[in-house]
Amino acid sequence: MQNHQFPVKSPHHPLRSSLYTKMGALRLPSLTSIFTVSSSARSSLFPRRSSSSSSSQLVFAKATEVAESKQKLPPVVQEQGGITPRSQDFNAWYLDVISMAELADYGPVRGTMVIRPYGYAIWEAIQDYLNIKFKETGHSNMYFPQFIPYSFIEKEASHVEGFSPELALVTVGGGKELEEKLVVRPTSETIVNHMFTQWIQSYRDLPLMINQWANVTRWEMRTKPFIRTLEFLWQEGHTAHATPEEAEKEAMQMIDVYTKFAYEQAAIPVIPGRKSRVETFAGADRTYTIEAMMGDRKALQAGTSHNLGQNFSRAFGTQFADENGQRQHVWQTSWAISTRFVGGIIMTHGDDAGLMLPPRLASVQVVIVPIWKKANEKNEVLDAALSVKDVLHSAGIKVKLDDSDQRTPGWKFNFWEMKGVPLRIEIGPRDVSSGSVVISRRDIPGKPGKVFGISMESSVLVPYIKEKLDEIQSSLLDKAITFRDSNIVDVSSYDELKETISQGKWARGPWVGSDEDELKVKEETGATIRCFPFDQPQGPKKCLMTGSPADEVAIFAKSY
Repeated sequence: MQNHQFPVKSPHHPLRSSLYTKMGALRLPSLTSIFTVSSSARSSLFPRRSSSSSSSQLVFAKATEVAESKQKLPPVVQEQGGITPRSQDFNAWYLDVISMAELADYGPVRGTMVIRPYGYAIWEAIQDYLNIKFKETGHSNMYFPQFIPYSFIEKEASHVEGFSPELALVTVGGGKELEEKLVVRPTSETIVNHMFTQWIQSYRDLPLMINQWANVTRWEMRTKPFIRTLEFLWQEGHTAHATPEEAEKEAMQMIDVYTKFAYEQAAIPVIPGRKSRVETFAGADRTYTIEAMMGDRKALQAGTSHNLGQNFSRAFGTQFADENGQRQHVWQTSWAISTRFVGGIIMTHGDDAGLMLPPRLASVQVVIVPIWKKANEKNEVLDAALSVKDVLHSAGIKVKLDDSDQRTPGWKFNFWEMKGVPLRIEIGPRDVSSGSVVISRRDIPGKPGKVFGISMESSVLVPYIKEKLDEIQSSLLDKAITFRDSNIVDVSSYDELKETISQGKWARGPWVGSDEDELKVKEETGATIRCFPFDQPQGPKKCLMTGSPADEVAIFAKSY
């Protein structure tokens, strides 16, 4: 299979979005005690060729033993602890947030995780948005088997080379050794092509555009919750086309869908671009990516779209009769976003208090905390709180009333802040008397984010809440853009690149270096080419490594 460099995308590329330019704590044993920090990281949502694979951030150690001996800490003990400050230990902070915000727990098999309801609700919100976009762009959902004959994987040479180290194989079924071992789905290009070959006969059958929501298995020993686990959830789209132009348009269209999702829903200012040859998906001609800067300034590959050319269709004989009756191989794409995006949301927006969710992806946008001291105040406060809840719910706002009386209001404030709920409404006896509420913003800590005396009247309260949710959504994106842009440094020499990477920042500079030059950068700095951004500066440039004329700049960074 050949890997072709793709021409530079103009800032006026028709499929590009204008968004591009805007663009002493308690740690529960359930997560923190089974991970240890490693010195290197690996970036890809999809595995790379074996020559370019890199190790991930964390090592999963003795998970099964820990699972058997696990003891849940009672809530009262959790109250006495807290979340590790981000600046003190970013990894410990991340694991604390996942545990204490009840996003996930570990599974009994090493390297697996259980996504808890609050964490899964974020994934559901991602699914809800993308499902609509996929169908608007002509795709249909379906499902392929989880078990794939090993012979399918072997048909595309670079594909099997890239995946072999991570395959989970089934060799025994029903108590008998299987005639052919089966692969537990690591991705579905092979089985999709097997079926496409049966379904596609004529140009009238094209384009064929499908998507599936599924789990995949990658046998990884170095893991991090949501970011890299033995099994994870994703969507994978697969399309077949009559011409290379249609396939390229599709690949670009889907990376645009992902980019808009990241900006508009997740408030993450990703940088879309093309992967280098070294980082291209095993079996693709070109890979497009969205790269996000996390709170520790490492890069996260948050979604990818691949132009597969005819590599898989030739391997599987996926052909069609064109309008002249000639047999042609189809041109294909595949594209995916996974539950690693949940980890990206945590690491982009969270702070020392815990999770901070963008309102459009939050399963609880507003939490109501009633406050009373005397028994005779309870009923009227709860009645008012319930009325406010009903008003907001009727207006389509995702609201929760925390009317439990086992916890103090202060405990509830901290708990819901830690879970990242965008807005909190407080209602006490005085508020009931005045017909008003107190509203606090999660993204603005303390008194500056608190407003008193907002009327309970639906005509006032509903538009106020909606306005504040929109403000928070925009504020999170603006803050992330500022952070990203302040940590990208333009460089013109290899020495400048090395210095920038040593400071933990992203380096952006002209590049026409060879694959060997790229691997040298990785070996000496730990950084990889994240992408050649679609937005490219104008004017003459010289490669930072070779000094030769360069048409493009590339972004280098350490990554997950």
